[in-house]
Amino acid sequence: MVKIHSTIIPAVLLGIILILLTISLISPNETVSAGTQSLIGSTGHNASLSAHPVFVDQLPSQNEQAAVEETLIDQVDSASSDFDDTANLEDCPLSHDYPEAIQQWCNLITQVARDFELDANFIAAVMLQESGGNPDAYSKSGAVGLMQVMPKDGIAAKFMCVNGPCFANRPTSEELFDPTFNIQYGVRMLAGLFNRYGTLRDALKAYGPMDIGFNYADKVLAIYENYQ
Repeated sequence: MVKIHSTIIPAVLLGIILILLTISLISPNETVSAGTQSLIGSTGHNASLSAHPVFVDQLPSQNEQAAVEETLIDQVDSASSDFDDTANLEDCPLSHDYPEAIQQWCNLITQVARDFELDANFIAAVMLQESGGNPDAYSKSGAVGLMQVMPKDGIAAKFMCVNGPCFANRPTSEELFDPTFNIQYGVRMLAGLFNRYGTLRDALKAYGPMDIGFNYADKVLAIYENYQ
């Protein structure tokens, strides 16, 4: 019996040491989802951040993202100069049930809705859910402005995909804090996603937070329905 114990005990101790060494070698980087607007669409209210880069699973590659957003910034730049902010608010097509924080953007919403062939009340519903109409909104994951778009810089730069920063093709925070640029960029995303997926619900699912199914989409659609 003494010989058996003298053999087993060192083996057990060796096993414990090997387990501890293995644990110590595991990377400390946390894997989380990117929050809203996945990559093609981005807001990021639900992601937790650490001092390390945040690695994102199950997201499109930069090449896939670039295919969707290739000409987005240039198109928004050219469209920005055409915006007319002198329209008569009395002719605003938005539901009067929307709060003043949303109503104040009626001219911009109306023009962008026409440009991208989406219902103005639908755009207002997304804006209400995303920022409540606050052009200076900045989420804990780095999403910016009225439509809560993830920029290339700031906190959003921490999100890493397989071949680099997930949002490298996005505008800067400074650009996105401009209300006209922000809503045109966000609505162009929505219009592109609608054309790609065929339904508002699927477009919103891609625009909203990752890994929550249709929860975000259904919240926005409920607002849209209630504010007709």
